[in-house]
Amino acid sequence: MFTPEPGFPLGDIPGEYAAERPEAVAVRAEDEELTWDGLYRASNAVARGLKRSGVGPGRIVPLMLPNGVDVIVAAFACLKIGAVPQPLSTRLAPPEEQAVLELSDPVVVLGREEGTPVGDGRSRTTTVAALRRLGGSEDGLPTVVGASWKAPTSGGSTGRPKIILSGSSGTFHAFDSEAWGIGARQRALITAPVHHNAPFSTAMTVLFNGGTVTLLGRFDAERVLAEVERHAITWMYLVPTMMRRILALPGATRRHYDLSSLVSVWHCAEPCPPAIKQAWIDWLGAERIFELYAGTEAQAGCTISGPEWLEHRGSVGRPTWGEIKIVALDGTPVTESGRSGEVFMRVPPGNPPAFRYLGAQVKEVEGWSTLGDIGEFDAEGYLYLHDRRSDMLLVGGVNVYPAEIEGALAEHPEVLSSAVIGLPDADRGNRIHAIVQVEEGSTATAEEIGSFLSGRLSPHKRPRSIELVDTPLRSPAGKIRRSALRAERLAGAEAAS
Repeated sequence: MFTPEPGFPLGDIPGEYAAERPEAVAVRAEDEELTWDGLYRASNAVARGLKRSGVGPGRIVPLMLPNGVDVIVAAFACLKIGAVPQPLSTRLAPPEEQAVLELSDPVVVLGREEGTPVGDGRSRTTTVAALRRLGGSEDGLPTVVGASWKAPTSGGSTGRPKIILSGSSGTFHAFDSEAWGIGARQRALITAPVHHNAPFSTAMTVLFNGGTVTLLGRFDAERVLAEVERHAITWMYLVPTMMRRILALPGATRRHYDLSSLVSVWHCAEPCPPAIKQAWIDWLGAERIFELYAGTEAQAGCTISGPEWLEHRGSVGRPTWGEIKIVALDGTPVTESGRSGEVFMRVPPGNPPAFRYLGAQVKEVEGWSTLGDIGEFDAEGYLYLHDRRSDMLLVGGVNVYPAEIEGALAEHPEVLSSAVIGLPDADRGNRIHAIVQVEEGSTATAEEIGSFLSGRLSPHKRPRSIELVDTPLRSPAGKIRRSALRAERLAGAEAAS
């Protein structure tokens, strides 16, 4: 049985599995499936098409493609010729598209349709099908190993986007497999868009290990359970928003599906309210629930199993790779447990860099840099996160963390999601305002939700105003733009006055 060893070229992986298990399904999405033989032939043809289009080693190839077999074919095609796949959202605003394209400077942009203008209109898309036709013949194509295997983007929600060029080359590394607990021949369900780093990285890692990936075109709570049963899924990726929506299904609906195949359910991307995580542990068992905390940069990270979490409720785990330290907000090092500060990470000295930015400068001291999270370690070295420093509110001179309030809101049975922001207050500096998503037609009221919180939060943490909405506050990957939500409310208040 083929198992890639460290250093094995990623571009050669489809050929190895195609020779061993040609008719086994490698990837499926919606009603389309691709066997290993099909993936091998398609990705080789697209690789030849990319090469004939002028794409060479080290060039970034934007993949403006939805979850589907094409994005996987295109990614392996890039890896075959030493190019760098860059999954991108199909819904970027033109200015954001243009900012990313200026940084990646692509020869080719892949999209859903031929000739679609992107960015400022000077670049146009081609398709996987067109490149496959251009690739034509079955001539042999030598594999070129690129210096980087992926180029995710970040920063679009708060400022000018940047590209995070992976420091790992286009060869097999055990790192992602070990970090995510992905072994050989897993059957994985990827529920979030692969233009986000974690869904893309885990989907590709499952394939590197010879597994089968099922991609959801869009998230649907009941369909997740149906797909687990239908394909005997063993490994699943979720974000806490999805976990909440699945829990909101009627109990009879959740019990209807056979989930016994599941070995690992992993979540990340946003803080998971303890009540939500506890409910999943009660439902599926602690031994199946896992969490990963890290940034796209991957200098360091933590993982925690369900049984560990029960012993350290609310923790994101102990550092699994890299180094993590806490620095007080006044800049002094934190050496004792239980004292909060900003979380800093670094690659251990002497190791190669985990990433390189395009379009931004790394702000670090002696290798240490921060994602902006506030947290603390307990006496056993488990990390607990409070919130992002940029989201922290100063209310009457006291630090208040929106994530804590959102976690309490998540316990309310009518609340689907929430975002807590600070609005100007002449007396206290910030007035805590909660934007709460409920189902259309819900009978919940702001007053009732406020009363619900009174028994769960100290008085200084309770929202002074609650706004009910029935539109999603988070992206399909669980991301929330508190700054944009705040700006919208401030603009509305200014217009009203």
